[in-house]
Amino acid sequence: MIYKRILLKLSGEALMGDKEFGIDNLIISQYCKDIKPLVEAGVEIAIVIGGGNIYRGLNAAETGIERVQGDYMGMLATVINGMAVQSGLEKEGVYTRLLSAIKMEQICEPFIRRRAVRHLEKGRVVIFGAGTGNPYFTTDTAAALRAVEINANVVLKGTRVDGIYTADPEKDATATKFDTLSFDEVISKNLNVMDMTAFTLCKENKKPIIVFDMNTKGNLLKVVQGEKIGTIVK
Repeated sequence: MIYKRILLKLSGEALMGDKEFGIDNLIISQYCKDIKPLVEAGVEIAIVIGGGNIYRGLNAAETGIERVQGDYMGMLATVINGMAVQSGLEKEGVYTRLLSAIKMEQICEPFIRRRAVRHLEKGRVVIFGAGTGNPYFTTDTAAALRAVEINANVVLKGTRVDGIYTADPEKDATATKFDTLSFDEVISKNLNVMDMTAFTLCKENKKPIIVFDMNTKGNLLKVVQGEKIGTIVK
């Protein structure tokens, strides 16, 4: 394995599958089946999941909900998703810990960096919920921050698209894919990889980002083994 410790970022929308909202159990089952071989191979895995399948804080203004309140609602949505993925992994016989940036003692541990690292060292998959615990920050930023805090080797951004393109390939048939990019190229080309706060955190702390198609079975293992899947930013 090329990477010993990874931070896997999953979007909440990815968990919807073909549904309009909510959680598709088949998608979660596939993700968990893809994660299990990595755990068995000794790879230390941390996961950050978005909450867009349940609630989007950024769209709160449309409903008349204040932005800060909406962001907290989004953070709670990420904990729901974290619990779903935790349940799926445990069905596969994988030991997990769900850590939350907002205290919810009945369902998850509070986020403590040293404790998170210890869980990883013991071979448990650590799921980070509730984003950074602060409004105005996305789960992309939470993923970058946690990757830096636990000293992950790489941030793996699992999406529905097989890399970074010149334009949205789902909307533009002429879009072409990049195999590798530098952090500066992403900025100069104005490519939407992560939000700028998350991206800057990865750049300043020299954390490479790999964007790949998580929905293709076996891709996660290939990425961690060093195969040229998706797009790497370094």
